[in-house]
Formats: sequence, structure tokens, C-alpha cells
Amino acid sequence: MPTVKSRREQYSEATRAALLEAATALFAERGFAKTALEDVAAAAQVTRGAVYHHFTNKRDLFEAVLDALETEAKQQVTAATASIVDPWDSAMAGLDAFLNRCCDPVYGRLVWQEGPLALGWARWKECEEKHAYGLIEGYIRALTDAGRIEGPADLTTRFCFHLLGAAGQALADADEQDKARTRDQCAELIRGMFSGLAVSP
Repeated sequence: MPTVKSRREQYSEATRAALLEAATALFAERGFAKTALEDVAAAAQVTRGAVYHHFTNKRDLFEAVLDALETEAKQQVTAATASIVDPWDSAMAGLDAFLNRCCDPVYGRLVWQEGPLALGWARWKECEEKHAYGLIEGYIRALTDAGRIEGPADLTTRFCFHLLGAAGQALADADEQDKARTRDQCAELIRGMFSGLAVSP
């Protein structure tokens, strides 16, 4: 039997969702440094106490925003590859879904530009690894196990993790009118690198 949530629980979840939505918009518009918790509370139409009920401080709130963005990105990549059997086609579809996500200006600014500043490099890297590393590893191991690429799976995963991060940062830094071109260039470069790992038939 599904558990029926109390009104208090429903209100608490709705308040947290409203805070995350407001914080996402404000962080994307103003940046982490120029966004105050009071502004987030006002935008979400809750008290400052409600903010502290859910989040310890502004950094904690930003990390929750980042976590939500990366969870959604992971879901999009997974959905784009769910019905694809061939490991190569699956990996390339996942790449396309990731690059498309990185073209989103909110995702690009918060994940790749504000993230390291708000959380510090070490913590930001931990958050990125939590969401992306296992996903990348799955595609690499599928390709390796199928005999489609050569090389140590663990080291290849590590290289690809940083390679995709570089692509994400390049797209975040690109002017809006240049994003489509930059996205296609990133896709071409990464596909070329993967082709270099491919096992000759």
C-alpha cells in the first residue's frame, strides 16, 4: 500500500520545490555571489526561516540546485539511449543528449560556470563524479565488453569524464549564436576520438 503523505509533508515538499525553482532562476540570472537567501525566499513567497528549515546556507541551497539539474540531465541521457541495443549507437546517442543539455543556458551557467565558484573545485568535482562518472563508465564498459573499443575501461572512463567536462565548459562559455556550431564541433571531435579507439573489423 502506498504511504499517504500528511498535509505537513506535502507542504514541506512544495516549499522545497518552490525554493529550488526560485533559486535556480536567481542563480542563473545573477550568479551565486550576487544572490541572497532573502531574495530566494521572497521569490518563492516564503519566510527566510523556511529557507533555513530546508537548507543550511546558500552553498547548501546551490548544491541542491546543482543536484536537481544533474539528476534531470542524467535522466535525459538515459531516456535517449534506453531503447538502443547497439553499444556504439547508444554511446553516441548519449553524447548527443548530453551536448544538447549543455546548450541550455541555465544548465550551462550553473553547472559549468557557477558550480566551481559556489562549491569550490573539490566539492564541485565530487558532485559531477556522483552524477556523471558511473553513467560514462557504463557506456565505456559496454563498448569494451562488446569488443567495440580497445584500452583499459577505467582509464578510458576517466579520460572521457574530463573530455565531456571540457565540452560542457566550452558550450557554457560560447555565445548564444555560436552554441549550435560549437555543439556540432564538440560532437565531431569526440566522435573522432572514439573512432580512434574503435577495434577494426
